[in-house]
Amino acid sequence: MSLLNAENQGIALHVINHQDYQAWLQNQQPNVVQWLTATGFEGKGMSLIPSADGNIACVVFAVKDSREFFACGDLANQLPAGQYFLHANDDDKIAIAFGFLTGTYRFERYKSSKQALPVLAVGDQTIVDKATELAKATALVRDLVNTPAQDMMPQHLSEVSAQLAVEFGAEFSEVVGDDLLTENYPTIHAVGRASQHQPRLLDIRWGDKQAPKLTLVGKGVCFDSGGLDVKPAAGMRLMKKDMGGAAHVLGLARMIMAFNLNVNLRVLIPAVENAIAGNAFRPGDVITTRNGLTVEIDNTDAEGRLVLCDALDVALEDEPELIVDFATLTGAMRVALGTELPGFFATKDATAQGITDAGLTNQDPVWRMPLHQPYMNMLQSDIADLSNCASGPFGGAITAALYLQKFLPDDIDWCHFDVMAYNIRALPGRPKGGEAFGIRAVFDYLQTRFS
Repeated sequence: MSLLNAENQGIALHVINHQDYQAWLQNQQPNVVQWLTATGFEGKGMSLIPSADGNIACVVFAVKDSREFFACGDLANQLPAGQYFLHANDDDKIAIAFGFLTGTYRFERYKSSKQALPVLAVGDQTIVDKATELAKATALVRDLVNTPAQDMMPQHLSEVSAQLAVEFGAEFSEVVGDDLLTENYPTIHAVGRASQHQPRLLDIRWGDKQAPKLTLVGKGVCFDSGGLDVKPAAGMRLMKKDMGGAAHVLGLARMIMAFNLNVNLRVLIPAVENAIAGNAFRPGDVITTRNGLTVEIDNTDAEGRLVLCDALDVALEDEPELIVDFATLTGAMRVALGTELPGFFATKDATAQGITDAGLTNQDPVWRMPLHQPYMNMLQSDIADLSNCASGPFGGAITAALYLQKFLPDDIDWCHFDVMAYNIRALPGRPKGGEAFGIRAVFDYLQTRFS
């Protein structure tokens, strides 16, 4: 991470709001005023101010609102390599440091050369620690999603989970391959059995066992061919990101453990590859799920909800106070809200409002969608308790959420996030590729709820 605690060490970097520029300018040295005036700088964007010997004397970076978490997302791309010391309002430094760090993110695992990046110094260890941990969680999600499926199959996701558990003193276990049948995880096994990479259920436990119980569940479909209902080439191209839900809960879990939240945390990840082989599950098959409900397979490309329903059922065994799941579940949600605004469903209004408010505060917006119960009849099956797909093309995100809700009791406090997990365009601090959506919003809410 390109952030360190060092008082007044480096080139002075002034981050100011555009509306404060004139007041700031009046307090600067004559050479700074002369340079900014001569170059026509109007308090928007960046200016590198030279010293008499031709080096950089200081930098001014003016933004609309320095409290906005991605306002400084382009800083690292615009600054020459070197060390800079941050001058800004104290209340804004967390957001500035976070934006700077997310802007330094590079996925260079397969690159033959690495890019030199600037370093930001902040004279406050608390700010350094908080911004670094928030950025580490985001980087973890991005790295996992960006990694090609060849190096991010269920066993690799298991290794990452185990390493995270070791780092924070958590417990890790897993159920692998045919043991899924022995331990009664039939839908996870059915979806993953056609792959040479054995399916598994990953399980992390951390925290005070007397603390409120919180369970996170993440869809870990490490590659999705669509199964026998095979996707077209264009639809399959980015399916390395179909384990994005798992990446999100690992990133969120990292924040929870790093900041030592007062929770008894459990993380459950059904990790599979939805592959094609002679033993692949088929359209028309009927699977008896972990909780006993039978599901007719209308489409093998609606596999995420199948692996999640077994994981949600085992999550209930601990009687958690709150269950939150993340999944790259439906294209319908992307049609409804686009790729950059994650939709979520919630059974409790107070929880939904708390997460929504936290997202607005932290520039990590989320949008609540309705669990519209009349749509449940779209999942009717003639031969089983329900179908894994709706009978029509409309309301797909809602019917997917309703399918999951079918496996939970009516009184449960549950949130289901349907996320893109990927930036299809570059924005400040958010390069193209894997992205974390909603985890800072949820974390901020959890901090408030479980403080």
